[in-house]
Amino acid sequence: MDVLQPADVSEYVRVFDTTLRDGEQAPGCSMSVSSKIEVATQLRQLNVDVIEAGFPSASTGEVESINAICVEVGNDADSPSICGLARANIRDIDICAEALKNAKYPRIHTFIATSDIHLAYKLRMTKLEVLKTVAKSVTHAKSLCDDVEFSAEDASRSDLNFLYDVLSVAVGCGATTLNIPDTVGYVTPSEYAALIARVTAEFGQKGIIISAHCHDDLGMAVANTLAAVKAGARQVECTINGLGERAGNASLEEVVMALETRKQYFGYSTRIKTQHLVGASQAVSRATGVEVPCNKAIVGANAFAHEAGIHQDGMLKNRETYEIMQPHLVGATTELVLGKHSGKHALAERIKRISGRNLGGEELEQLFKQFKLLADNQRIINDADLEQLIMTQAVTTI
Repeated sequence: MDVLQPADVSEYVRVFDTTLRDGEQAPGCSMSVSSKIEVATQLRQLNVDVIEAGFPSASTGEVESINAICVEVGNDADSPSICGLARANIRDIDICAEALKNAKYPRIHTFIATSDIHLAYKLRMTKLEVLKTVAKSVTHAKSLCDDVEFSAEDASRSDLNFLYDVLSVAVGCGATTLNIPDTVGYVTPSEYAALIARVTAEFGQKGIIISAHCHDDLGMAVANTLAAVKAGARQVECTINGLGERAGNASLEEVVMALETRKQYFGYSTRIKTQHLVGASQAVSRATGVEVPCNKAIVGANAFAHEAGIHQDGMLKNRETYEIMQPHLVGATTELVLGKHSGKHALAERIKRISGRNLGGEELEQLFKQFKLLADNQRIINDADLEQLIMTQAVTTI
């Protein structure tokens, strides 16, 4: 088994996709093996750096699906890393290693909670016991797999000194990626950036990749993830469509396109082939049965749709008036939707497209009045409706 070694990890931000693990843990989002392979295939097409394919110890079916993903999309030189999640115990790690045996570039991702509330009520462990567990589990994972990621669950609510101690043990035992999760979506961007900056200053200089994993409980997962990149994180953990536990995870498409669109500000972008983002979004929606909201950034049906007349007029003169991204870059197209807010310019353009006629003057004025009357009673006017309006007007003017 090999370790994927990019030329220079400092030049770009790695994308760690956890749709098949954290995303699938969203209530009602379990996927069949065939669906998981379809999504994994889309993720490879996107060129994600790491696919977290599942949580092997959850079930024998989970092991089988991870094995299948390794065979289908993760067993050649151009494959992404295939990752499995394991709690910090020997049994989980052994099952994880077995599930990843067919991956060209396997990664074991092991974790334990570090916040006081988790130690007291969930783990019922002392800090010393946690440190010993981290040492034992990371050492064992490293003996089975060269690429080991360690996560300090609920890091954003952890005592900073203890968090440093835990991370130091993990690095000393062989972890090469340190994940600093905002597990419950609690912190603000400035707070998370400060935490990532401190961890990066302490461990990033040792060749360790610092990773951001944010949840959206307060609606700040994407903002927190981007703040982490600005502060030194060089891996972002995301899901397609922002799928995930409770309110979800940071949305991959939003993080990627923010870095791409504002590269000059952030200084880094990813290696994602962005033209496949809409296709990946649709594949995940089919696999989980969760529809994408029409106003979802980047991949929603309305992301590049314009109805207001002022907007449509600006778009027809210069796209950049209202589109900061070119839609084809994400696999989408611009749509000028005709409705009651639309203006004459957009109406004339649509008529020209469907009929080849250049309407103007009184003829356009009269048709526009009829169009507005129809639009007041019908949300969207389609091409068939327009053709009927044109025919009706032609008859009444004979």
